[in-house]
Amino acid sequence: MNNWTTKDIPSQSGKLALITGATGGLGFETALALAGANAEVILTGRNAQKGQDALRRIRAEHPHAKLRFEVLDLASLASVADLSRRINAEERPIDLLINNAGVMALARRQLTADGFEKQLGTNYLGHFALTAQLLPLLRSSRVVNLSSIAHRNGRIEFDDLQGKQRYRPWTIYAQSKLAMLMFALELQRRSDAKGWGITSIAAHPGWARTELIANGPGTQGIQGMLTRLLIPLFSHSAADGALPILFAATSPEAKNSGYYGPNGFYEMKGPVAAARIMPQASDAAVAARLWNVSASLTGVDWKQEKEAR
Repeated sequence: MNNWTTKDIPSQSGKLALITGATGGLGFETALALAGANAEVILTGRNAQKGQDALRRIRAEHPHAKLRFEVLDLASLASVADLSRRINAEERPIDLLINNAGVMALARRQLTADGFEKQLGTNYLGHFALTAQLLPLLRSSRVVNLSSIAHRNGRIEFDDLQGKQRYRPWTIYAQSKLAMLMFALELQRRSDAKGWGITSIAAHPGWARTELIANGPGTQGIQGMLTRLLIPLFSHSAADGALPILFAATSPEAKNSGYYGPNGFYEMKGPVAAARIMPQASDAAVAARLWNVSASLTGVDWKQEKEAR
């Protein structure tokens, strides 16, 4: 990969990309780079004002960029369904679906509009439902799921998936990011088996300096002071953190079922490289069970969605 940068992105002219959580941080940097490579980009997010601000910022650098913003709240299955209906009605294939949006280690247990634990619901179940409902448009497409170094500590706790019995912020976060990596791998297996034509890849940003970190837990007291001391040593910018996502989305070298991140110490920063997949993420039996549980929770039907095209 040899210090891959945005300059290595092939022309994306004629391609349509949809990015979740694109009004700031990693999602914004991903949208900015894809617009610079001449892709048409749909930015999504919860806040319409932030969406318009993001469009203005990108157009300031790329005046002729083809962009638009669509409201999407991944913590609401109704919002996911509304966006999916609007996009499907256009009947235009999506070349790049980048499932990026997320929340991190919420200090107290919160619920989505549908009663899911908020980290699992936003980070994973919302993306699972979105991908299923956009499946008719995913023809020879790349789907990139955002995971995390935290997946290394994750386990899929089927007996307490929603953290009702014991809520531990970082444990639930790790589970949600493990689920996203397992989703990417299982999506590829099912695409191969059913002939969907999808290239499914996962990526993680390392320790990227985004609002997710700045506004997350651990920013106060002794832990906060320690974090601020470590940031210059072990983190990198949001733009650098987006490089593994962009590599997964655009590079001819990116492989299906691949997982990409920084190659520095503990994969926290550095040039793009193949990232370490923990054994629990490769457990196909657990992934198949998680898929079925997720389909039941979200009410999506992958077979019907694909045949509907």
